[in-house]
Amino acid sequence: MLLSLLVAPPAAADSGPGREPPAASPVAAGHGGAVASVDPYASRAGLEVLRAGGNAVDAAVATAAALGVTEPYSAGIGGGGYLVFHDARTGRTHTIDGRETAPAAMRPDSFTDPATGRPIPFDEAVNSGLSVGVPGTPATWEKALEEWGSVSLAEALRPATRLARQGFTVDEEFRAQTAQNEERFRDFTPTAELFLPGGELPEVGSVFRNPDLAGTYRLLAREGTGALYGGRLGREVVRTVRRPPVAPDAGRTVRPGLMTASDLDRYRALHRKPTRVEYRGVEVYSMAPSSSGGTTVGEALNILEEFDLAGMDRSQALHHYLEASRLAYADRNRWVGDPAFSDVPARELLSQRFAGERACLIDPGRAMAGPVAAADPRDPASWECTAAEGGGEPYEGPSTTHLVTADRWGNVVSYTLTIEQTGGSAITVPGRGFLLNNELTDFDFTPLSKEVDGPNLPGPGKRPRSSMAPTIVLQDGRPLLALGSPGGSTIITTVLQTLVNRLDLGMTLPRAVAAPRLSQRNTATTQAEPEFMETAPERAALERLGHRFVLPPGAFTPAPEIGAVAALEVLDDGRVLAVAEPERRGGGSAMVLRPAR
Repeated sequence: MLLSLLVAPPAAADSGPGREPPAASPVAAGHGGAVASVDPYASRAGLEVLRAGGNAVDAAVATAAALGVTEPYSAGIGGGGYLVFHDARTGRTHTIDGRETAPAAMRPDSFTDPATGRPIPFDEAVNSGLSVGVPGTPATWEKALEEWGSVSLAEALRPATRLARQGFTVDEEFRAQTAQNEERFRDFTPTAELFLPGGELPEVGSVFRNPDLAGTYRLLAREGTGALYGGRLGREVVRTVRRPPVAPDAGRTVRPGLMTASDLDRYRALHRKPTRVEYRGVEVYSMAPSSSGGTTVGEALNILEEFDLAGMDRSQALHHYLEASRLAYADRNRWVGDPAFSDVPARELLSQRFAGERACLIDPGRAMAGPVAAADPRDPASWECTAAEGGGEPYEGPSTTHLVTADRWGNVVSYTLTIEQTGGSAITVPGRGFLLNNELTDFDFTPLSKEVDGPNLPGPGKRPRSSMAPTIVLQDGRPLLALGSPGGSTIITTVLQTLVNRLDLGMTLPRAVAAPRLSQRNTATTQAEPEFMETAPERAALERLGHRFVLPPGAFTPAPEIGAVAALEVLDDGRVLAVAEPERRGGGSAMVLRPAR
């Protein structure tokens, strides 16, 4: 029955090429299941699987695969990510670490120029085979479906395969992201052929088709992920990484990559024990290292647990949010990396005792001068209530995408996936329709200091640190919220501020998502969205405390935005409230199976 419905879905869930995109609403409430993502085509793909009887995991894979079609500059099978799943039957929350890994030939100095001993130019690192990590997204899909799904990978891929073949209507966001990347896309022949049809930017309102990606999805449907991890697709990826298909007239230096077929053979998506903190009577679960998302959001929440944010005026609540974020980021940068290579003190970072000591640095009358130094959560002697000077913020690419799903049985998924930069490495696998990641630029190119290498230098088989923070919040053992965001290092602050808005400041979930954002990541200035800069009454009060605000750079498009949340809330009456962005990244799409009347 499921197979026939996916082949011939109801008319409301499909129409021919050139069609108008599905109606996009940022908020939907109802029963039977829900999906929220940045894109209406992708949300509809997930809803289609729910309608056919699939569960939240099936819908998450279907939605993610469709995002690989319509959001190819943010995610796809050439990248990786992290999935958090709450199993209603067992009451347990699980995670999958599908982060990319470095090739076995990578060394701590791989991003260093041997002639000078200095880091290679960042742009040169990004647009290269050297930046490409072993993709983890297909392994994540397969592992999630095998562990908790109810359909095969072939069935979950079917809506996205059809979408890639038939095409989707180009909107202003897709055209703007293409324009942002046009110069470097032109330097790689298969990328220019795919994303600059006829040598031009795709026109708004035109239909963009990707038959190569449809064929790649059909290959994965037939052969499983072995086609990538040991098969012919993997050989094509390796060939592309080691000999990037540079256009004859390209003027840039493009470094070859280090990946081999053996690197793909060895790749595994991993189960990790989720991070967990208690906050205001709820349990917050998120992603453990190799991501820093769960430990950093969790430490900041633990610091804020020491204060009554609900009893403060809004400027003081925001002040405490910014200062808690600053401190958690200082500790994140010093201690978090791939736990297979570094002794990451995750348990200690998430201890309430450590947070209580860090909280003493927050002065309600004055902002700290960033950056501040990290403390060692295992050494109480380092917990002095003095804000010593620390190091700067490591780079992390701003692109990524996020989705949430829920089903009629009470299962919930929060899933963040990425190819790093908007447009990844800019290298498309010839004839395969997808971009390769530049995830390895998330490594620190050089040691943190002369004394400390730090946990995030490159290494063979190592996973670069991430900020992805797919999060599920339980109340009395049952899902209350699920959320996450793209945005590179701003992911952590976006998730944290949304939680504070909802749990402390009394906002509804739609308001919590839409509210103007601030992002403090242990730097001298705090990024703030234009709405806050122009209209927020709290700005003047925060500036009097010493906060200095700047606009964020245009990450996805020229718009200065922070994050793009997809979230859901299980309401007291059993309905699910699905929420996406009303405006950021062109607005997202929330859908439910049976809308409430």
